[in-house]
Amino acid sequence: MAAVTQAPAPPAPAAPRQKPPRKRGRLTPYWLLLPGILWLVVFFALPMIYQASTSVQTGSLEEGYKVTWHFVTYWDALSEYWPQFLRSVLYAASATILCLLLGYPLAYLLAFRAGRWRNLLLILVIAPFFTSFLIRTLAWKTILADGGPLVGALNALHVLDVTSWLGWTSGDRVLATPLAVVCGLTYNFLPFMILPLYTSLERIDPRLHEAAGDLYARPVTTFRRVTFPLSMPGVVSGTLLTFIPAAGDYVNADLLGSTDTRMVGNVIQTQFLRILDYPTAAALSFILMAAILAMVTVYIRKSGTEDLV
Repeated sequence: MAAVTQAPAPPAPAAPRQKPPRKRGRLTPYWLLLPGILWLVVFFALPMIYQASTSVQTGSLEEGYKVTWHFVTYWDALSEYWPQFLRSVLYAASATILCLLLGYPLAYLLAFRAGRWRNLLLILVIAPFFTSFLIRTLAWKTILADGGPLVGALNALHVLDVTSWLGWTSGDRVLATPLAVVCGLTYNFLPFMILPLYTSLERIDPRLHEAAGDLYARPVTTFRRVTFPLSMPGVVSGTLLTFIPAAGDYVNADLLGSTDTRMVGNVIQTQFLRILDYPTAAALSFILMAAILAMVTVYIRKSGTEDLV
């Protein structure tokens, strides 16, 4: 029999050529970033450039201001108002430490012990934000009023004698003293400490605490070796969110303090709105911003959380 020859198989269809990605697709992330970039340029970069040019100007309101690159304004502002700078750092640091001491236990309670009351407690933490910052500060003016129940209790316990010896109060009164300013700062910025701490503590796996207990670690040791190190991102974030706005605050020092408790924010406000010395006010603003940036950079590096903040 003749061999049957098979017909050659048809050639396989060529794979369709992939079209190169459109250039429009490559630019999509940049288009998404454009609104945010424009916002930063218009409301941050341009005002910063304008303030920088104002700080090196000379002149007056009658004659007008001109850019003369008068950098001596920075030195004059710092040499004249350095006590207010130191006072701002001291008050802000004191309020930050108090916020951490008060906020960490509450954040720990919210993260591990609140149970079904967690949402209610969180609402109570953020409830002050529904009230004006000014009204909250004025409320503390009433709480710390001379002859009020709080001041009377502090006098009865002789607490004001100790704080007066330390220079934080004056005699038997709290208003118009450093203690009143620090109390106002602590109250107004406490939620900024609690919320980052709660977020950081909530991420900790409870099984780590159980493992520490199985290894016969005491609760204090568990907190020191497990809980606190894992919550460091929240500690760093909370302290930054508290210290930075507190250092530039002027409302608490204005309403709860006196001329002896003026912070650098009060000086900047006075220079801008009352004395109308715009170059000095702009120079003070840049000095404050540079000082805070330097302290924050050192703090983040020392805490070892550059990649977590």
